[in-house]
Amino acid sequence: MRQGVKPRARPRSEFVTETNPAPSLYSAREPIFPRRVSGKFRSLKWVLLALMLGIYYITPWIRWDRGPALPDQAVLLDLANRRFYFFWIEIWPHEFYFVAGLLIMAGLGLFLFTSALGRVWCGYACPQTVWTDLFILVERWVEGDRNARLRLHRQKKLDFHKVRLRLTKWVIWLLIGLATGGAWVFYFADAPTLLHDLVTGQAHPVAYSTLLVLTFTTFFFGGFAREQICIYACPWPRIQAAMMDEDTLVVGYREWRGEPRGKHRKAEGAEELGDCIDCNACVNVCPMGIDIRDGQQLACITCALCIDACDDVMAKLGKPRGLIDYMALSDEANERSGQPPRSVWKHILRPRTILYTALWSLVGFGLMFALFIRPDIDLTVAPVRNPTFVTLSDGTIRNTYDMRLRNKHGEPRNFKLTVVGDPLMKIQLEGVDGNEVQVPADTAYLQRVYVTAPKETGPAAVEATPLRFWVEDVASGERAHKDSTFNGRGK
Repeated sequence: MRQGVKPRARPRSEFVTETNPAPSLYSAREPIFPRRVSGKFRSLKWVLLALMLGIYYITPWIRWDRGPALPDQAVLLDLANRRFYFFWIEIWPHEFYFVAGLLIMAGLGLFLFTSALGRVWCGYACPQTVWTDLFILVERWVEGDRNARLRLHRQKKLDFHKVRLRLTKWVIWLLIGLATGGAWVFYFADAPTLLHDLVTGQAHPVAYSTLLVLTFTTFFFGGFAREQICIYACPWPRIQAAMMDEDTLVVGYREWRGEPRGKHRKAEGAEELGDCIDCNACVNVCPMGIDIRDGQQLACITCALCIDACDDVMAKLGKPRGLIDYMALSDEANERSGQPPRSVWKHILRPRTILYTALWSLVGFGLMFALFIRPDIDLTVAPVRNPTFVTLSDGTIRNTYDMRLRNKHGEPRNFKLTVVGDPLMKIQLEGVDGNEVQVPADTAYLQRVYVTAPKETGPAAVEATPLRFWVEDVASGERAHKDSTFNGRGK
């Protein structure tokens, strides 16, 4: 072809024929069958998997004695009574800032770990990763390791052997999904009671529908979608770059040591080859099906299984480990020149991670301080606005208030109510003789209160007079107050 002359663009019909059909825009997904691997990172993942699944499944069954009038489940999201119980801690609806603070801490913790170690959350603790690992373990136990599963997948004939293995695997997956959904609903009601109701068909339809949805999603996400959830559904791979820099430790391939790669070590020119023998062990163990030797990729979840696989091969070849390893981009120039990389702690302890740690600690200390100083009794006051005030037959002005008294103790308490603002003001409780009312244990009790005062006249009379309601726990002497106004005296 002559220089400067562009080739003629052939029409699409020249490419598409009966023997050469048009290629599909999207290729079908090829299932990934990761090979079994052993090593320190795989062992760490097994320990974390057992720990997190154990916590998830066992926690609803832990008992915690709070008294005769309160639930004895250690962790309970009691939506019916609007309470959140966590061992000795009880969160009321007006204390939702504790939940907001925990969510902020979770976000800052995710930023901290990502800036220090990349997508370490995705590789070790994300529920999608944990349950996918569990499903792959079941698949390997039923169908065999990678080669056996590949042969079964490529087998076109649907014989009894294939049907038996597939049905066995799917039944176990469904049981895991059922246990997952069952454990979730047990967090929202008394676990033994709900289990009995579920088995006998007496549970609420919401419990059955939630159980069904979570069973299906666990079965589908962990058994079939797997890496597609991480690549296409999860937004975090597209956000993580903002949390990372050149000092972030991520899983990478030392291509300056491994290239050029080659299998034949006894052939001519073998001394010029790098340490990588192109065995594809790192690819075969990857649950995302990527080749880490191609560089950093969106699909990489930093699970480090490729490190275990490569280290095992290097040990057999008598070469140093670390061809694939946790490394930082800032160390590349030093390593290429033969200098040692910076220590791990110098990568982790840098301004970005220190800032995240400080913010995380600040929010945590704030929540702990708020938790320990919160009172065991509380009240809110809402003036009744229709009407704003009433003039009685003797000329006295009366205001009505709805007072919500909170008793956070595990037993009933007598609360004494008083009002401060003007010596002439008097308080009266609806349906109660005197100014004491018994509030049940762990309850927000609604009490209507009337406050009366004589009408004021003259230049100093004002329409709204400030006043303060006091509530006192008769048994402990603990007090709380709330400010409000008295209307109508200056009319």
